[in-house]
Amino acid sequence: MSKRKNKSELLHGSTELRIIGGHFRGSKLRYHGDIVTRPMKERVREAIFNLVSVETKGKHAIDLFAGTGALGLEALSRGAVSATFIEKHIPTARVVEENIAALGVEDRTELLMTSAFLWGKRDLPNAESLAEKPWLVFCSPPYSFFVDRQDDMLSLITDMLKHAPSGSIFLVEADERFDFDLLPGGVRKEKRGEGWDVRTYYPAVVGVWRT
Repeated sequence: MSKRKNKSELLHGSTELRIIGGHFRGSKLRYHGDIVTRPMKERVREAIFNLVSVETKGKHAIDLFAGTGALGLEALSRGAVSATFIEKHIPTARVVEENIAALGVEDRTELLMTSAFLWGKRDLPNAESLAEKPWLVFCSPPYSFFVDRQDDMLSLITDMLKHAPSGSIFLVEADERFDFDLLPGGVRKEKRGEGWDVRTYYPAVVGVWRT
């Protein structure tokens, strides 16, 4: 009879990540199983990249709550020309650093070990280099942030929308507790209308905005 796996083994055994499509398709990403990090489920990551499809090409990816870096690295694999990763938790940021090195994309990436909220207030207004290309923004924080830090989340996303170059795309992942109508532009009411295109991939709820 096999031994019952303990909690740590179960966590590590269910956290293998990989790049889904593009140049680095199939490449494994490192994830040390730290419970601070909640990688986006692979099926959700695949779904959102299906939504943006070829629009990824030529953009600068910004991964606000980077975690493992899977979203920004997936974007690079699919044609984004560069990427900025923002991760406050130092052990987790080291994982992003390892994954960047494993794919050999150090020359196209910037890793900032800081709070996304602080970066949005302090550095974003003066980041002239970010204005050179349209952005592909990933905002996938812990779901609790949309409840416990709702004002901070709304402020961060609103400020980024104000500074985003024309042609940028925003992808925000929350859960059913967050009302996307609180964001500038509100939720799209018609299929081809204006506003956030909100899709549910339970338990994730993803909003897409194109500038």
